[in-house]
Amino acid sequence: MEIRSPRVEIYADRIAYNVEYLQKQAAKNNISLVGVTKGVLADHQILDAYLKGGLDYLGDARIQNLKRVRDYGFSGKTLLLRAPMYSEISQVINFANVSLNSELDTLKLLDEESKKQGKTHGYIIMVDVGDRREGVLPEDVKSFVKEAIKLENVKFEGLGLNVGCFGGVLPTTENAQILIDLKSELEQEGIEVPTISGGSTCGLNIMFHNQLPEGINQLRVGEAFLIGNDSVRETPIPGTYQDTFRLVTEIIEIKDRPSQPEGEIGKDPFGNVPEFPDRGIRKRAIAAIGKQDVAIGSLLPEDEQVTIEGASSDHLILDITDSDHNYKIGDEITFDMEYGAVLFTMTSPYVQKEYIWDSI
Repeated sequence: MEIRSPRVEIYADRIAYNVEYLQKQAAKNNISLVGVTKGVLADHQILDAYLKGGLDYLGDARIQNLKRVRDYGFSGKTLLLRAPMYSEISQVINFANVSLNSELDTLKLLDEESKKQGKTHGYIIMVDVGDRREGVLPEDVKSFVKEAIKLENVKFEGLGLNVGCFGGVLPTTENAQILIDLKSELEQEGIEVPTISGGSTCGLNIMFHNQLPEGINQLRVGEAFLIGNDSVRETPIPGTYQDTFRLVTEIIEIKDRPSQPEGEIGKDPFGNVPEFPDRGIRKRAIAAIGKQDVAIGSLLPEDEQVTIEGASSDHLILDITDSDHNYKIGDEITFDMEYGAVLFTMTSPYVQKEYIWDSI
């Protein structure tokens, strides 16, 4: 049974272009890029685009996705982007060459498992420079690293930071400089720090403005490759394609309805109390997709006269009153997608994926 809606149309050649272009720009600044696959469930056709763009280092927060990367046949370097769980230590050594870490006890388990498997595993120590998601506090880094390097089967590869993912802290020259200063302090004590992993896509804008401190030599990039955008600063990445993913879904109902619900209002299934202004009778359409499949706030109707009123788990409510298009039941309606929408739809089994390779 073939079901074509809802579907994501993926312009894979534009993603490959973004990868190749950004790799070249980063190389001019002596920065290597890790291609992050978590937003697309390590999708093999997008891996094709990543490799066509020249990536030889891939990272993901889920060990299951790193296994998919290996099953795809990727023979380059892999990075686990989330600190390892105790329950997955053996798989981490199996499928990741390097992992991000901030706990000594976890490193000790990685060391023991590396010895069992006859491997050497690399680790990057994450430093909390203000976003408060994860990491060792800067004042504790030296003592932490001195303990970590005593372990024999895991190798210290450097320091990393993360911003913009929890506390909303913007990447700046100042918070990146914290890592450079720590590197200098460690090297004065004879500890080599080969990698300074200066964050994610949001670090690219600093790079393009020549404000990334000298010494940052790695960025972990997903969003910029996939949609050419920096969601933290809400700005496109210069020189890249943004129109790389397009959501298409089908209209299943059209009715003229009052704009306000009638009756006592409680919480919706997601714990929110909805509020709707009284705009009179409006023409409402329901599209066959919902919060189970897509981040509604990250959808942008291609018809700018259509507005998104809200959604339940599997219904998307649209106001089509002001549109010049005469929508009918069964029509497809299309949306541009920000990163959150890409993440949800690409990991939903209910959304079909259609790949386009000849759009440039």
